[in-house]
Amino acid sequence: MFDSIYTSMVTPAQFFLMAAAALAAGVVYSWIMSFRVRSTKRFFIVNALIPFMVAAVITFVNGNIGAGVAIGGAFSLIRFRSAQGSADEIAALLVSMGSGIAFGMGYLAYGSIILLGMALLFLLLNELNIFEHKNMTVDRLLRVTIPETLEYSGAFEEAFARYLKKADCTGVKTTAMGSMFRLSYRIQMKDPAEEKAFIDELRTRNGNLEISILPYTEETNTL
Repeated sequence: MFDSIYTSMVTPAQFFLMAAAALAAGVVYSWIMSFRVRSTKRFFIVNALIPFMVAAVITFVNGNIGAGVAIGGAFSLIRFRSAQGSADEIAALLVSMGSGIAFGMGYLAYGSIILLGMALLFLLLNELNIFEHKNMTVDRLLRVTIPETLEYSGAFEEAFARYLKKADCTGVKTTAMGSMFRLSYRIQMKDPAEEKAFIDELRTRNGNLEISILPYTEETNTL
């Protein structure tokens, strides 16, 4: 069961058996991951196909050094221009690629175990509270729009001292054809229940322009 299905030469029957196993396991794996990873339908379709695609490449190379170098050169020409994925998406793709190598070498049982085992482990770890620390304050992203006439250096220090544990400026950007500035801060609230009072005080200082407080991630900080 755990031996490779391939012999010295890959037969059509062996290849189609590998394809069926890789596609079936990939679809089940992607379906399970869709309960926890927040992404688009297109991502899960691609994630379901990756084990077979990687397995096919490994099967065709099959010890041929020349083919391996040629395929490596072809992949090096591809430039990915899409936005960087989340940690969940990257992990899901890496698992799919790892299982694809196992399928491509003919180890169908190991490939299926990698996919389905990692999917179940991912769900289990998400349900457990082993990495959650209730006493840790969550970082938030504060964005404040101000008119160009306001000297923003030190303009909000009093409000920050009253409501925040920390406030680190992460960027300054001009907006509205240069007539306004947008300030970004990585903050921690002393008391999350005082968020509205904090925003109300900022509104009195920025002329009632736009203010937003978002969960802080590397993705939101670059918007």
